Amino acid sequence: MGNMLSLLRSGDYFTLIISILSKCFVVFCCLPIHELAHALAAYKCGDDTAKLKGRLTVNPFAHLDIIGTIMIFIFGIGYANPVPINPARLKHPRRDMALIAFAGPVSNILMGFISVFIAYGLAAFESANAGINALIVFFSYAAQVNVMLAVFNLLPIPPLDGSKIYSAILPDKVYFKIMKYDRYIMIGLMVLLFTGLLNVPLYWLNDKMFDFISIIPRLIFRVDV
Repeated sequence: MGNMLSLLRSGDYFTLIISILSKCFVVFCCLPIHELAHALAAYKCGDDTAKLKGRLTVNPFAHLDIIGTIMIFIFGIGYANPVPINPARLKHPRRDMALIAFAGPVSNILMGFISVFIAYGLAAFESANAGINALIVFFSYAAQVNVMLAVFNLLPIPPLDGSKIYSAILPDKVYFKIMKYDRYIMIGLMVLLFTGLLNVPLYWLNDKMFDFISIIPRLIFRVDV
């Protein structure tokens, strides 16, 4: 999925440059939209905390976290500053928290779909040249990283979005018991990521999601990328 360290070792500098550009696109466009989706969903559910904190914006510098941004460039997985939510202001706290959490990954899936749609559309040009091919690779990488962000955030592990989505299903007693250990669970998740032990299930889920968002572009343009 475009790990920069492996690309540097392989000497594939063209792919490395495209990978960097696509991740810049994700960091300065897709992550902010992910957080904006959380903020907008919260606002629609009755909580204006994010709006008052200046998070109802596409300005990347209002959302980015330095460590999470570095992780995106090195590992392809990262995060932004969480949008502040006040459950007391929500109309239906349990349901609304799940909807707010779900809004972020959905925005990444939509952006992944748009990126892969553009890649397939460009691939349909019969007179493709080096510039067109570079754009195809760029949008393919952008789609892959968006899919990766969506799949990663949907994992039912605190403090990822997935844990908040499943809070609407789990009994309160079970959910709050799990959340007591969220810091330790997150440390364990980081260890699994850095050691590569999550690579196989994550890559499998990423491939399935990528195949899913590619169905319509593939049927329309009848090409492959």
